[in-house]
Amino acid sequence: MKTIYSTNLQAVSTIQDGATLMVGGFGLVGIPEQLILALAETEVKDLTIISNNCGVDNWGLGLLLQKKQIKKMIGSYVGENKEFERQVLAGEIEVELTPQGTLAEKIRAGGAGIPAFYTPAGVGTQIAEGKEVRVFDGKEYLLEEALNADFALIRAAKADQLGNLIYNKTAQNFNPLMAAAAKFTIAEAEEIVDVGELDPAHIHTPSIYVQGLLEAKQEKRIERLTTRQKGEGA
Repeated sequence: MKTIYSTNLQAVSTIQDGATLMVGGFGLVGIPEQLILALAETEVKDLTIISNNCGVDNWGLGLLLQKKQIKKMIGSYVGENKEFERQVLAGEIEVELTPQGTLAEKIRAGGAGIPAFYTPAGVGTQIAEGKEVRVFDGKEYLLEEALNADFALIRAAKADQLGNLIYNKTAQNFNPLMAAAAKFTIAEAEEIVDVGELDPAHIHTPSIYVQGLLEAKQEKRIERLTTRQKGEGA
């Protein structure tokens, strides 16, 4: 059985200043809300965050931005976050922007024990500066190094007490990749069930990649709500 934390603060209590964290989610979908809230409360600082984007103002990783807890952000999208933009322009945070597919593969490679790989994405752009370029079959490719982290904070719909995880549809996004690429993975799940209740054929992340579990409900905020005016459309 894996460690099952009773509170979100207990779950993040071993994360120290200067740690490198992978945080699952795409926009606000599939983010470990309660684990992020706990980090904001602990005020741990000088964090390197690896995530697709940095949340939005006042929610998700945006909470850590507001409290100046993030030293470096590795992601693919500045997103809807005005505070993120302000800190970047003011030189208050180090940012490493990476094409989204490359970011996903860097994380996947880290979990698979592959130190680096070649990709055509970014050839001839600023992304290629300082990186090795090789030609295969007449086409140029960049050498990109894998990513690993001290901790991965991820979100699942269901977990069993062994740490097997099932995600809800697109909430899979970066979560299963990150679970495999960190030294210590903490999974925040909406429901933790007894061993044997999950269909083995439906498990997305096997328990070997998970070290700790937290059962927690989510607000599931909508990043941008768009509604149709009366009379529009069919």
